[in-house]
This record gives sequence, C-alpha cells and structure tokens, in this order.
Amino acid sequence: MGRTSETPGKPHLPAGTGRQRAATESTDVQRERILQAAATLFAAQGYANTTMAQIVRVLGVTKPFVYYYFRDKQEIFETLSWRPTVDCFTSMDFAPDDKRPARVKVTEGIERLIRATIAHHPCAVFPYREPQVYRPEYLAAQKKLAHHFYDRLCSLLEEGRRDGDFDFGETRITALAACSLPGFLYTWYRPDGRLPPDAIVAELSRLAWRVLGLRGRR
Repeated sequence: MGRTSETPGKPHLPAGTGRQRAATESTDVQRERILQAAATLFAAQGYANTTMAQIVRVLGVTKPFVYYYFRDKQEIFETLSWRPTVDCFTSMDFAPDDKRPARVKVTEGIERLIRATIAHHPCAVFPYREPQVYRPEYLAAQKKLAHHFYDRLCSLLEEGRRDGDFDFGETRITALAACSLPGFLYTWYRPDGRLPPDAIVAELSRLAWRVLGLRGRR
C-alpha cells in the first residue's frame, strides 16, 4: 500500500527566508551547499559556537551570498532540523485505503521512524541537543506534527490491542516510551560505529516492539 500524509497539505517550515524569491535548480544546489557546511559545524561545535563567519569561511564565499538564501544562522539551523522532523513525525502515516492490520502498520512505522532518525544524522538530533534555539513559531509547528504522529500511533496501538496483537497498559506512555529509543540516539549513535545502520534499525525496532508488548512473531 502507498503512504500518504494525513496532515492538511505538506508540512512546511514556518516562514523566514533570505532575499531569494524564486527557487531554481541552481539556487537549490547553492542552498544545499550552505546547509551541508553549516550542519557539519553545528554538529561539531554546537549552535552557539558556530558563526555565520565560520560558515562563510568553510564555503569560500561572501556573507551576502549566504544571506541571499537564508535570513540568519537560526533559519539555517531550523531548516536543517525541519526535514528530519517531517520525516520522523509522518512515519506513521498510511494511505486511507491501506487495510493491513494495525500491528503491521505500527511495526513498519516504528522502523521508518528509526531509519529516518539515522538517515538524517546529525540534524535529527539537533532538537534534543539544543531545544532552546528554536523560534516559538517553529516549536508550535513541530508540536503540531508531534501530536499528529502520536495520535496516529496511539490509535493504531489501541486497534492492535483490540486485535490481540499488543499487550500494554497506558497507551500514551507506552507510545512515548517506545519512541524514546530512537530519540536517545543523539547520546550514543556514531555513523562510523561498530554496527551498520540496518543493524541498528533492526535492534532498536525489536526493543520498541517489546515495549509495545508485541505478541508472537512479527
């Protein structure tokens, strides 16, 4: 079955851009250059210790070049954070005509969540490391997506429990506990670590299913 977002339209980053008015293939490439350079600096030394001057120096461009695409350092940081936020918090979305059992959707959605967190490393961990950086508008949009995700997950968990596939107590606490596993990747995950990404996804998924009280074989 296909996957579709059940949020109203595609979630967009709250407004705030540089002087760029129209996106083209060329401008997209330049924006990506800036984002990748900034992501490396943010990951290595944090938001507060990263300056626009450092980003400019790494890119070998001028400050006006960067300000053409982004209003300020905060917008760059929020743009980097928004992509994993959307991918993670829409991981439990399925097409309206998807008639598979709730247990299948939950296990697939959990895997998507973990895989998206790893795929977007290190940007996916920025909100956990430095939550104080974001604007209220950004946090409100993030909270809306999070509510959407947990509403979907809790509904599927309760459906699966009625089907006899899950064994747990309080639904919301169970959902939060299971999803905290990928959330804490920021404390220990390293791309060059002992296990490859697929092995980490498999291991964390199995742990999450135990928290959910998944019965029998998947």
